[in-house]
Amino acid sequence: MKKINCIPLVIILLFGLSIQAQTKKWTLEECVKYAIDNNISIKQTELDTQTAAIDKKGAIGNFIPSVNSNASHSWNVGLNQDPTTGLLRNQTTQYSSFGAGVGIDIYKGLQNQNTLRRANLSILAAKYQLTKMQEDIALNVANAFLQVLFNKENLKVQQQQKDIDQKQLARSEELVKAGSVPRGDLLDIKATVASDGQKVVAAENALLISKLALAQLLQLKDFYDFDVADETTVQDENNILAQTPVSIYEKAKEQRTELKIAKTNLEIAQKNVAIAKGAFQPTLQGFYNINTRISYADSYDFLTGTSQPAAPFGQQFTDNRGQAFGAQLSIPIFNGWSVKNNVERSKVSLEKSKIAVEQEELTLERNVYTAFTDAKGGLNAYESSLSALEARQEAYNYAKEKYAVGMMNSFDFNQAQTLLTNAQSEVLRTKYDYIFKIKILEFYFGIPIIKN
Repeated sequence: MKKINCIPLVIILLFGLSIQAQTKKWTLEECVKYAIDNNISIKQTELDTQTAAIDKKGAIGNFIPSVNSNASHSWNVGLNQDPTTGLLRNQTTQYSSFGAGVGIDIYKGLQNQNTLRRANLSILAAKYQLTKMQEDIALNVANAFLQVLFNKENLKVQQQQKDIDQKQLARSEELVKAGSVPRGDLLDIKATVASDGQKVVAAENALLISKLALAQLLQLKDFYDFDVADETTVQDENNILAQTPVSIYEKAKEQRTELKIAKTNLEIAQKNVAIAKGAFQPTLQGFYNINTRISYADSYDFLTGTSQPAAPFGQQFTDNRGQAFGAQLSIPIFNGWSVKNNVERSKVSLEKSKIAVEQEELTLERNVYTAFTDAKGGLNAYESSLSALEARQEAYNYAKEKYAVGMMNSFDFNQAQTLLTNAQSEVLRTKYDYIFKIKILEFYFGIPIIKN
């Protein structure tokens, strides 16, 4: 039986898999999701959320009793007091002491409660900030994605125009040989073909740069084989332009994350004022302490005049044990206006937060009306460019017929071609400009860039 060599087959399969991997085309949804999962700025904002959660743990810890212990061992040389008998003796001694204490805030002007509430608001603000960062990244990715699509289609237009001019060049060479057109027209066509080559190179560079910009947003290192899927539509799928600017603004006030951040920061500022005012009130703390001490020196009996060795460690640990417990009340009377100044600073920050909310509402209203106007204008510009392209195409076809029979010189014919190419480019520009403006308007209305 003839043996089959599997090595070439394996190579072919691997090569096919490599080509398939290289020709993968990313959709807009894939690009946005990948950017959200890998963008450095989003990762940094996620760390801020973790920091806010740690701060909450600290706020909860204020309600828990604090427990501390201590231990010490010392040597005393010369005249010193025996820590167990309290007598002064000229001797070298060493002793150990052990202690533990528990403390708890009974009342602290509601500062602990307000600190916990502020910590919860800080976590909410951090989550809103993360959402805002994700939304901004999604918009930036969508814009970069559409820019890649625009450059891809623009490259196709320039390549098609170059192909048309090359065919026209071959046709003109035949007409020159036949004596139908002067040789100068042939030189004009050659110059046009050369210019087309430059435009193709420029379009290729623009496409490469736009891919690089999108790949950087996605944190991709290898962008030469990176490509996107042609999946855009010019239709207003959600009929967003049927809405009024007022209705979009009212919906945006409920949905927009930046306004939620401003309102949450206002609530945090209110808690800061309450915490600062709490320092004016008395504080009451409960405490409990236990301690013991051990001496390693011999004890001296003055009645018998004899010395006795130190008691065992365990016996001294028990016999010398002492306890203390109680409550401590602290009433602030005068502290150099520090508490008052803190309250005043907190009030100033509160007023700033109120102004920030008002400013955010005004900015949101302006952005919504601007986005609505831009989307309307983008649609009109796109429809006008389509009409202009249709007229330029008919003019070009007419010029082509006249040039073919020698009724138009090459300069006028090239002008007709240039105007057609410009009209095609304008259609592409207005198309993607309109698509992006619709995305922004939908974004304000609460329609996400990608649907989860």
